[in-house]
Order: sequence, then C-alpha cells, then structure tokens
Amino acid sequence: MLWIKALHVSFMVTWFAGLFYLPRLFVYHAMCDANDITSIERFKVMERKLYYGIMTPGLIFTALFGGWLLYDYAWQNFADAGWMQIKLASVIFLIGYHFHCGKLLKDFKHNRNTRSHVFYRWYNEVPVVFLFLIIILVVVKP
Repeated sequence: MLWIKALHVSFMVTWFAGLFYLPRLFVYHAMCDANDITSIERFKVMERKLYYGIMTPGLIFTALFGGWLLYDYAWQNFADAGWMQIKLASVIFLIGYHFHCGKLLKDFKHNRNTRSHVFYRWYNEVPVVFLFLIIILVVVKP
C-alpha cells in the first residue's frame, strides 16, 4: 500500500506543478501585446502541452491512486473522519479549478481572453491555499 501512496503523492505533485504554472503562463500571455503574434502562439503551445500533457494525466492518476487509497484505508471510517470529508471537498473544488483552467485555455486559444494579467496573478494563488489546507488536513487530521 505504500507504493500506492507514493504514486498518489508523486502524481499529486505533478498535477499541482501544472496548477501553479498554467495560471502563471496566463499572466504572461495576458500581458502580450496583440501584435506580438510569435509570443502569443508560443504561449498557446506551452499552455496546451502543459494542460493536456502534464496536468490532466497528473489529475487522472492522482484521482486513481487516491481513490484506491480511500477504498483500502479510509472508506470504512469516512463518516467519522471530518478531515477526510473536507479534504475530498477541497479536491473536488480543485478538479473544478482544473477544468476552469481548461476553459480559460480555450479562451486564449481562440483569442477570447477578456481578463487582465492582474486577475491571473490572483487566480494563480487559489491552488496554493488549497494545497496548504489539504496538507494540514492529511498530516494533522484535526
């Protein structure tokens, strides 16, 4: 079971790397001058490869191995483990955040972004808050 936990944590780190970096790419993309076609196209490629090549597989394998751990370890105690319920609610929120990043990616792809780089700077902080919350819940189990 430790192998499953190690794989879960490894893919979670991969997924979070993308959750941290994609909105940062959005910051720089939103700052591009409309006439800088080369940079705009480069950001589109980087964003697409990050989302589909790193983030989404990271999400899938994080959920797969996390579900396995939940089934083996925690499901029988789920009703009594308030920390686990909050953690799972946080993970569900982050999955929604992931798919919202995908929507923003499509907006950039089709040149429909209407938000400023300042919005994306704040948007970029959301997964940081949830990462701290989830780590505290898992380690401390309050």
